[in-house]
Amino acid sequence: MVPYLIVDVVGIVVFLGIGVLFSRDRKAIDFKAVGISTVFNILLAAFLILTPFGQIIIKGAADGFAWVVQKAYKGIAFAVPDFVPVSFGGNMNSNNMMFIISALMPMLLIIPIFDTLSYFKVLPFIIHWVGRGLAFITRRPKIESFFAVEMMFMGNTEALLASRFQLKNISNSRNLTVAMMGMSSISAAIVGSYITMVPGEFVIAAIPINIINAIIVTSLLNPLKVEADEDVVYQVEQGDVKKPPYFSFLGDSILAAGKMVFIITMMVVAFVALQNLIDGLLALTTLPWLSLENILGVMLWPFALLLGVDPAMAFELAQYMGTKLITNEFVVMAQVSPIVDTLPRHFSGVLTVFLTSFANISTSAMVLGTYKGIVGDKTSHFISKNFGYLLLSGIVVSLLSAGVAGLFIW
Repeated sequence: MVPYLIVDVVGIVVFLGIGVLFSRDRKAIDFKAVGISTVFNILLAAFLILTPFGQIIIKGAADGFAWVVQKAYKGIAFAVPDFVPVSFGGNMNSNNMMFIISALMPMLLIIPIFDTLSYFKVLPFIIHWVGRGLAFITRRPKIESFFAVEMMFMGNTEALLASRFQLKNISNSRNLTVAMMGMSSISAAIVGSYITMVPGEFVIAAIPINIINAIIVTSLLNPLKVEADEDVVYQVEQGDVKKPPYFSFLGDSILAAGKMVFIITMMVVAFVALQNLIDGLLALTTLPWLSLENILGVMLWPFALLLGVDPAMAFELAQYMGTKLITNEFVVMAQVSPIVDTLPRHFSGVLTVFLTSFANISTSAMVLGTYKGIVGDKTSHFISKNFGYLLLSGIVVSLLSAGVAGLFIW
């Protein structure tokens, strides 16, 4: 364990070093703030993973999501009982549910729950005060800190849309920081799906670790000095806009959840099919070792090795990591779900943490597309020019989060 732990520590230093190496302005990096944030994140990971109280929080959150998912299965069983196990009120004798039933359909309940929390201003209250605390600890501007918390609950495009008034009033460089942070987002409404496929304790721990690391990495890659008079949260004029009646709002939320299930299903089908098509084309070369997974494995093997896994399994981890970056986390989670309980704890932990974010090529396109719809051409063109930084930020944050969590998962 000790040699692997040392490798993990070296990996964290290397991942931070990548941020410095590719920084847009190394001289502007606030290394003191980065150091404070890194130490805070390591202590947070230790608290969540090692301490009894942290374990209570993690287990409570994971069990809470699992309980909600079970209630969702009851609703699914009412509509399609033959696809749900008897233990959840269905007619199926086996517990091997289809991916769309076990992982995606529960979102029809979970997304409206979080939308309801937003409707009654519970979620905005949490975001506001957690964001203020985050700004104080990390010494980052308020808007960026609030967005970091928003993206934990809402996802990237939803958080960008919710912050659109703020984004129109800040500089192009600050918008680039927000766009880069959006690559490491996660939607709390999808967590329930994740925990049906990979260990829930690691999924829950990954969320706050990802937030801090998104702030750290963007502070390295795109360091900015924001003056006090610029560090303000702009007030939105509501005018005569009225909230719709709750049940009308709830109906819209359920329809939006249905669209989300459909979109994710189509994306998974398309990406898996595309991956197999590429493998089929590569097979025409008659080279048995030439496959997309092997190519990605070779590219990411050094970084997988730096996560402190057994060198004999580093290539396998690199293949999963690469597949996630070119497809999405659902594709890989569905692949590892049948075997995840047989994997070494450290391997399972760092893989789960790496997967727990939206960081992939398609997400970068979604972020760019959202920006084009909410800000002027000048800002969207500036972000498009720095497309590589979006992807680099998402990859480094995922690696750093896996490394930090891996320090305490053995």
